[in-house]
Amino acid sequence: MVKKYQEKSDRHFDETFGNRWFQRFSVTLFLAGQVLWRILQGKIDRRNIMEHLVTVGLDSLRAVLLIAFFAGMIFTVQTARELIRFGAMGALGGAFALAFCRELAPVLTAGVVAGQVGSAFAAEIGEMQVTEQIDALYMLRTNPVDYLVVPRVIACCVMLPILTIFAVSLGMFGGLFIAVNFYDLEPSVFLESVRTFLGPWDVITIAIKSCIFGLIIAIVGCGWGLTTTGGGKGVGQAATAAVVTSWVLIFMADFFLSLLMFHELAITRN
Repeated sequence: MVKKYQEKSDRHFDETFGNRWFQRFSVTLFLAGQVLWRILQGKIDRRNIMEHLVTVGLDSLRAVLLIAFFAGMIFTVQTARELIRFGAMGALGGAFALAFCRELAPVLTAGVVAGQVGSAFAAEIGEMQVTEQIDALYMLRTNPVDYLVVPRVIACCVMLPILTIFAVSLGMFGGLFIAVNFYDLEPSVFLESVRTFLGPWDVITIAIKSCIFGLIIAIVGCGWGLTTTGGGKGVGQAATAAVVTSWVLIFMADFFLSLLMFHELAITRN
């Protein structure tokens, strides 16, 4: 009897959790449409945007740079190991730059921001939701989307490409450091290989990807915060779920963006 009741409870929990996730995701999609419409209408609180630019940018910069530096060194070690087998160490800089700049740096930066900023958005707005501060905004004739969501979305879309450029630069420095000090590769050879493999289109793709990742992080964090229920426990669950959902959507978006941007480029070159 106990086992049957437990199985029934687990099944009920799974169904409830799944329904809850889809409800939240639907609300978040609707919220994204509202945000884009209000941005097009020019309903932007510039003072709040400056505050969140600092939160997204400066507060995340240290973690982004540290992770990018060590990731660049790790990736260079792994790449060099394989290139040595084929006698192609001269292409180390280009091989590193293609993978790190196109994929690793944008995804790592988005992951750091999702963990630090996205969870903070969900927790802050979730706390406001469960303590009825959102209702107070309505009573003051202030639209929560204009006041809470739009500034956060703009801040993430502006700062994430900038953070990614910093991550690419420091990650490349880490790769150069390993190539010169551990594999006796001339700096000029490494940098020339980078210039040969990378082009202006790669810089554009970094900006496009980062902007879309920033949109995902902000919208999911705010959407999960606005749909928070269950008091303090619900706030913690919303923050955790927002990070996980952001990660899943970032990887999904990265796949489709890479397919769209680089698959066509490969066909053109062939």
